[in-house]
Amino acid sequence: MPGLFIIAHAPLASALKECASHVYAGCPQKLLVVDVAPDASVEAAAAAALPALREAASDGSVLIMVDVFGATPSNVATRLAELAGDLKLKIVAGVNLPMLLRSVCYQDENLDALTARATAGAIQGVIQIAVSVPQQQSLRNPAHAATHHSSQQ
Repeated sequence: MPGLFIIAHAPLASALKECASHVYAGCPQKLLVVDVAPDASVEAAAAAALPALREAASDGSVLIMVDVFGATPSNVATRLAELAGDLKLKIVAGVNLPMLLRSVCYQDENLDALTARATAGAIQGVIQIAVSVPQQQSLRNPAHAATHHSSQQ
């Protein structure tokens, strides 16, 4: 079972884990997070995150999810990949709650399948919700409409 690891700008990683724990009471223990402080250096953050990465890698593989490609958390993940030695890692940018929930649901799959499911979850979780007012519905205050209507009679 691949480990799950979120690296994001503080406090997003912790907040996502908290949301996943809210949805899934038995949120996996192998979901580890690192919140990167605004003033953190890549080297310092990577060095601090390496023990957590190794802890997440119970089967030797970890899916790392970062918030923004090219930002400090993404660079920390890339540096961790260099430091990870023989661990098998996949890094995906654009972490959102649908991605994380999908990852938790399919964590029993191998790393490649899990990565594909996580990416699909992130993309499919972004949906524009139609907002429209039915044609017969008035936007006026009902009390105002009744007063206005009776004064016109």
